[in-house]
Amino acid sequence: MVAVAASCDSGASAWTAARREAYANDQGANVSLIAVTARSNRQRSGQDLADWMPPSPDAQCRYVAERMSTKLRRHLTADD
Repeated sequence: MVAVAASCDSGASAWTAARREAYANDQGANVSLIAVTARSNRQRSGQDLADWMPPSPDAQCRYVAERMSTKLRRHLTADD
């Protein structure tokens, strides 16, 4: 849920290459990988919550919760 580029801004830049690779391929939680359209993935890119949200209001709450879950699980920083 948190793009690798965004994770580096939240603390992953200090990780080893092996740890970043494991993060990028993480399948250890149901919220780690979500199927989306290519268009949606390109629009989101490495942006954070302040810059991009899913277009569907129904998906926004889930997106925020799952993104924060990933950050907490991986000990990444998060803005208020």
